[in-house]
Amino acid sequence: MNQTSIEEATVRIATKVSAVSIVVNTVLAAGKAAAGILAHSPAMLSDGIHSASDVFSSFIVIIGVKLSAKKSDRLHPYGHERFECVAAIVLAVVLVVTGCFIGADAFTRLTSGNLDALPEPGLAAMIAAVISIAVKEGMFWYTRYYAKQIDSGAVMADAWHHRSDALSSVGALIGIAGARNGIPALEPVASLVICLFILKAAYDIFKDAVDKMIDRSCDSETEAAVAACVTAQPDVMGIDMLKTRVFGNRIYVDIEISADGSKTLCEGHAIAEQVHAAVEQAFPKIKHIMVHVNPAGEGSNET
Repeated sequence: MNQTSIEEATVRIATKVSAVSIVVNTVLAAGKAAAGILAHSPAMLSDGIHSASDVFSSFIVIIGVKLSAKKSDRLHPYGHERFECVAAIVLAVVLVVTGCFIGADAFTRLTSGNLDALPEPGLAAMIAAVISIAVKEGMFWYTRYYAKQIDSGAVMADAWHHRSDALSSVGALIGIAGARNGIPALEPVASLVICLFILKAAYDIFKDAVDKMIDRSCDSETEAAVAACVTAQPDVMGIDMLKTRVFGNRIYVDIEISADGSKTLCEGHAIAEQVHAAVEQAFPKIKHIMVHVNPAGEGSNET
């Protein structure tokens, strides 16, 4: 599969997953808000608002992935892949805000002294919480599967938004059950713990996106596989230097190989072309490899 086909497939899959997320979140937000109002449950009403905010996140994913798939141009000769990293960072920030909102709200309710004054929530709120947990956890695994398939940080961030919503609903369920059994403090305590989980997920997403924006090298396993592919090519006598850099969800490679010094310029060029074609065919994530040929024994020996 060539680079254009990969980018088109990435946009198509990310758009499909985000569209499903938008529909699911819209339906859940309306259902949870209605249950919260009818069953006198502030926790479920807040959970509905959380689901509504996730619709915004899915639109960010669509925009980020589509921008990152734009073809190279004069001002951006290396492409636009880092737009997806920007989208992932925005979603990580939204996750932080979500986690802090849940934590601050829980702390306020825990220290207000008014927990016993709230009306007992109805059974509809508990049913809505259980449905939300099941649906959002399912959406987490569904979105996570495709995020791994297309190696998309933005889609993976959206998956964690589903997980954060599921965790939020767990807190709401605990609170509703506690309020119905005379222990209303259970929900804010659970929400504080959930807040920490959400903040940890936001940190991991943010760190991964930043790593991809600062030309971090790819993992050692991939570099070793690239090296093995190169040395397997005819007339390649060794590798003098191999450097990689992650650019969004793609990889750029710079390599110096050694070959017989008696080869003509055209023969050396043919060896480089063979290496170039073999590596890009074997590793779809590699967008481009720059190959330099040194006469054997005269390379840089740089590691």
